[in-house]
Amino acid sequence: MVAICAALVVLVFAAAYAYPFYTYMRDVARIRVQNVDLNQVEDGEYRGECDIGILAAAVRVVVRANRIVDLELLEHRHERGAAAEAVADSIFLEGRIDVDAVTGATNSSKVIQEAMYNALTGRHTYR
Repeated sequence: MVAICAALVVLVFAAAYAYPFYTYMRDVARIRVQNVDLNQVEDGEYRGECDIGILAAAVRVVVRANRIVDLELLEHRHERGAAAEAVADSIFLEGRIDVDAVTGATNSSKVIQEAMYNALTGRHTYR
């Protein structure tokens, strides 16, 4: 009887961990990094977010004359993906969203890129 109870406790804890991990992986897999044609974006300041639970990002981007002239990472919630914040610099310097992800922080990179896309298109990504 003790062994059965112990096994049930282990199963409950495993399930409690497995489901959030599954939804996190599903949500990351749904992100398709894509560019925005800046010729179609009016001058102005835009804000965008992407929140998939474990990871989240919020950005502020300013567009003038079909160029990104200012980009600020307002929030970046991550586990071990702090290095992904460099992707914001790459987006700013290259003027496009589909820059290379930061090695070792791919999922955080994708969340920041999706927040940028959402800012420039008016979309929202939330779990």
